[in-house]
Amino acid sequence: MPRISRLNRDQVSGDSLSIYDRVLLDRGNVPNMFRTMAHRPRIFETIIAHMDAVLKTGTLSTALKELVIVRTSQLNCTDYCLASHTALARRLGWTDQQLAALPAYASSDLFTEAEKAAIQLAEVMTVDSHAYSDEDFARLRTFYSEGEVVELMAAIGLFNYFNRFNDLLRMEPTKPATAEELAQVAEAHAVTA
Repeated sequence: MPRISRLNRDQVSGDSLSIYDRVLLDRGNVPNMFRTMAHRPRIFETIIAHMDAVLKTGTLSTALKELVIVRTSQLNCTDYCLASHTALARRLGWTDQQLAALPAYASSDLFTEAEKAAIQLAEVMTVDSHAYSDEDFARLRTFYSEGEVVELMAAIGLFNYFNRFNDLLRMEPTKPATAEELAQVAEAHAVTA
Protein backbone atom coordinates (compact mmCIF):
# COMPACT_ATOMS: atom_id res chain seq x y z
CA MET A 1 0.00 0.00 0.00
CA PRO A 2 1.44 3.40 -0.94
CA ARG A 3 2.36 5.75 1.86
CA ILE A 4 0.91 8.91 0.28
CA SER A 5 -2.42 9.17 -1.51
CA ARG A 6 -2.68 9.78 -5.22
CA LEU A 7 -4.89 12.57 -6.50
CA ASN A 8 -7.65 11.94 -8.99
CA ARG A 9 -8.65 14.36 -11.73
CA ASP A 10 -11.34 16.00 -9.57
CA GLN A 11 -8.72 16.81 -6.92
CA VAL A 12 -6.43 18.91 -9.16
CA SER A 13 -7.08 22.32 -10.69
CA GLY A 14 -5.57 25.12 -12.73
CA ASP A 15 -2.48 24.36 -14.78
CA SER A 16 -2.20 20.99 -13.07
CA LEU A 17 -5.57 19.93 -14.49
CA SER A 18 -4.57 20.66 -18.08
CA ILE A 19 -1.28 18.78 -17.59
CA TYR A 20 -3.13 15.90 -15.89
CA ASP A 21 -5.49 15.67 -18.85
CA ARG A 22 -2.68 15.84 -21.43
CA VAL A 23 -0.79 13.04 -19.69
CA LEU A 24 -3.95 10.97 -19.39
CA LEU A 25 -4.76 11.36 -23.08
CA ASP A 26 -1.13 10.80 -24.21
CA ARG A 27 -0.42 7.75 -22.05
CA GLY A 28 -3.82 6.26 -21.33
CA ASN A 29 -3.21 6.85 -17.61
CA VAL A 30 -1.63 9.29 -15.20
CA PRO A 31 1.18 7.39 -13.50
CA ASN A 32 0.70 6.95 -9.78
CA MET A 33 3.97 8.76 -9.13
CA PHE A 34 2.69 11.89 -10.89
CA ARG A 35 -0.68 11.67 -9.18
CA THR A 36 1.24 11.62 -5.89
CA MET A 37 3.40 14.58 -6.92
CA ALA A 38 0.18 16.47 -7.73
CA HIS A 39 -0.10 17.17 -3.98
CA ARG A 40 2.35 19.94 -4.84
CA PRO A 41 1.18 21.42 -8.16
CA ARG A 42 4.45 23.19 -8.98
CA ILE A 43 6.43 19.97 -8.50
CA PHE A 44 3.87 18.06 -10.58
CA GLU A 45 3.97 20.63 -13.38
CA THR A 46 7.75 20.95 -13.51
CA ILE A 47 8.51 17.23 -13.22
CA ILE A 48 6.32 16.50 -16.24
CA ALA A 49 8.10 19.25 -18.18
CA HIS A 50 11.50 17.95 -17.08
CA MET A 51 10.66 14.37 -18.02
CA ASP A 52 9.43 15.51 -21.44
CA ALA A 53 12.64 17.47 -21.97
CA VAL A 54 14.81 14.51 -20.97
CA LEU A 55 12.97 11.88 -22.99
CA LYS A 56 11.63 13.79 -25.98
CA THR A 57 14.38 16.25 -26.92
CA GLY A 58 18.00 16.00 -28.01
CA THR A 59 19.69 13.86 -30.61
CA LEU A 60 19.73 10.47 -28.92
CA SER A 61 16.91 8.05 -29.62
CA THR A 62 14.21 7.57 -27.04
CA ALA A 63 14.94 3.85 -27.39
CA LEU A 64 18.49 4.28 -26.09
CA LYS A 65 17.27 6.46 -23.23
CA GLU A 66 14.70 3.82 -22.31
CA LEU A 67 17.42 1.15 -22.35
CA VAL A 68 19.50 3.01 -19.74
CA ILE A 69 16.33 3.75 -17.75
CA VAL A 70 15.52 0.04 -17.62
CA ARG A 71 19.06 -0.79 -16.50
CA THR A 72 18.95 1.93 -13.83
CA SER A 73 15.62 0.60 -12.56
CA GLN A 74 16.92 -2.98 -12.59
CA LEU A 75 19.89 -1.96 -10.45
CA ASN A 76 17.61 -0.15 -8.00
CA CYS A 77 15.10 -3.06 -7.98
CA THR A 78 12.24 -0.65 -8.65
CA ASP A 79 9.26 -2.68 -9.79
CA TYR A 80 7.17 0.43 -10.36
CA CYS A 81 9.50 1.92 -13.01
CA LEU A 82 10.42 -1.47 -14.44
CA ALA A 83 6.77 -2.27 -15.17
CA SER A 84 6.28 0.89 -17.17
CA HIS A 85 9.67 1.32 -18.82
CA THR A 86 10.24 -2.31 -19.75
CA ALA A 87 6.96 -2.14 -21.68
CA LEU A 88 8.04 1.14 -23.29
CA ALA A 89 11.45 -0.31 -24.18
CA ARG A 90 9.75 -3.28 -25.87
CA ARG A 91 7.51 -0.95 -27.88
CA LEU A 92 10.63 0.92 -28.99
CA GLY A 93 12.24 -2.26 -30.34
CA TRP A 94 14.24 -3.79 -27.50
CA THR A 95 13.65 -7.53 -27.23
CA ASP A 96 12.98 -9.53 -24.08
CA GLN A 97 16.31 -11.25 -24.71
CA GLN A 98 18.15 -7.91 -24.74
CA LEU A 99 16.38 -6.64 -21.64
CA ALA A 100 17.17 -9.86 -19.78
CA ALA A 101 20.82 -9.60 -20.92
CA LEU A 102 21.35 -6.12 -19.46
CA PRO A 103 23.06 -7.37 -16.26
CA ALA A 104 25.66 -9.17 -18.42
CA TYR A 105 25.80 -6.53 -21.17
CA ALA A 106 29.61 -6.37 -21.25
CA SER A 107 29.95 -9.93 -22.53
CA SER A 108 26.78 -9.92 -24.63
CA ASP A 109 26.72 -9.75 -28.40
CA LEU A 110 23.20 -8.29 -28.25
CA PHE A 111 24.44 -4.73 -27.83
CA THR A 112 26.68 -2.47 -29.89
CA GLU A 113 29.82 -1.02 -28.31
CA ALA A 114 28.07 2.37 -28.13
CA GLU A 115 25.11 0.80 -26.31
CA LYS A 116 27.50 -0.98 -23.94
CA ALA A 117 29.17 2.34 -23.12
CA ALA A 118 25.75 3.87 -22.31
CA ILE A 119 24.76 0.88 -20.16
CA GLN A 120 28.07 1.06 -18.30
CA LEU A 121 27.41 4.75 -17.61
CA ALA A 122 24.00 3.83 -16.17
CA GLU A 123 25.54 1.18 -13.95
CA VAL A 124 28.37 3.29 -12.58
CA MET A 125 26.24 6.40 -12.16
CA THR A 126 23.64 4.37 -10.26
CA VAL A 127 25.95 2.28 -8.09
CA ASP A 128 29.03 4.48 -7.49
CA SER A 129 29.49 7.58 -9.64
CA HIS A 130 32.92 8.17 -8.10
CA ALA A 131 34.12 4.96 -9.77
CA TYR A 132 33.79 6.27 -13.35
CA SER A 133 37.36 6.64 -14.56
CA ASP A 134 38.84 9.08 -17.05
CA GLU A 135 39.33 6.08 -19.35
CA ASP A 136 35.65 5.17 -19.05
CA PHE A 137 34.69 8.73 -19.89
CA ALA A 138 37.07 8.87 -22.85
CA ARG A 139 35.53 5.65 -24.21
CA LEU A 140 32.02 7.08 -23.76
CA ARG A 141 33.06 10.20 -25.69
CA THR A 142 34.17 8.12 -28.68
CA PHE A 143 30.49 7.32 -29.20
CA TYR A 144 28.62 10.35 -27.88
CA SER A 145 28.96 14.14 -28.13
CA GLU A 146 29.04 16.25 -24.99
CA GLY A 147 25.36 17.07 -25.42
CA GLU A 148 24.50 13.40 -25.84
CA VAL A 149 26.40 12.54 -22.67
CA VAL A 150 24.26 15.15 -20.90
CA GLU A 151 21.13 13.47 -22.35
CA LEU A 152 22.22 10.05 -21.08
CA MET A 153 23.15 11.36 -17.66
CA ALA A 154 19.88 13.29 -17.37
CA ALA A 155 17.86 10.14 -18.12
CA ILE A 156 19.88 8.04 -15.68
CA GLY A 157 19.81 10.72 -12.98
CA LEU A 158 16.09 11.37 -13.40
CA PHE A 159 15.28 7.70 -12.99
CA ASN A 160 17.53 7.30 -9.97
CA TYR A 161 15.38 10.07 -8.46
CA PHE A 162 12.15 8.43 -9.64
CA ASN A 163 13.29 5.00 -8.42
CA ARG A 164 14.02 6.24 -4.93
CA PHE A 165 10.81 8.31 -4.75
CA ASN A 166 8.70 5.33 -5.78
CA ASP A 167 10.52 2.74 -3.67
CA LEU A 168 10.25 4.75 -0.47
CA LEU A 169 6.55 5.39 -1.09
CA ARG A 170 5.92 1.73 -1.98
CA MET A 171 4.30 2.80 -5.24
CA GLU A 172 2.52 0.03 -7.11
CA PRO A 173 2.41 -0.08 -10.92
CA THR A 174 -0.16 2.16 -12.56
CA LYS A 175 -3.23 0.64 -14.14
CA PRO A 176 -4.74 1.95 -17.37
CA ALA A 177 -7.34 4.68 -16.97
CA THR A 178 -10.93 3.57 -16.86
CA ALA A 179 -13.27 4.28 -19.74
CA GLU A 180 -15.09 6.66 -17.40
CA GLU A 181 -11.91 8.69 -16.72
CA LEU A 182 -11.09 8.93 -20.43
CA ALA A 183 -14.67 9.94 -21.25
CA GLN A 184 -14.60 12.61 -18.53
CA VAL A 185 -11.47 14.16 -20.03
CA ALA A 186 -12.80 13.92 -23.59
CA GLU A 187 -16.06 15.58 -22.48
CA ALA A 188 -14.20 18.38 -20.66
CA HIS A 189 -12.11 19.09 -23.74
CA ALA A 190 -15.12 18.96 -26.09
CA VAL A 191 -16.79 21.67 -24.01
CA THR A 192 -13.76 23.98 -24.25
CA ALA A 193 -13.10 23.36 -27.97
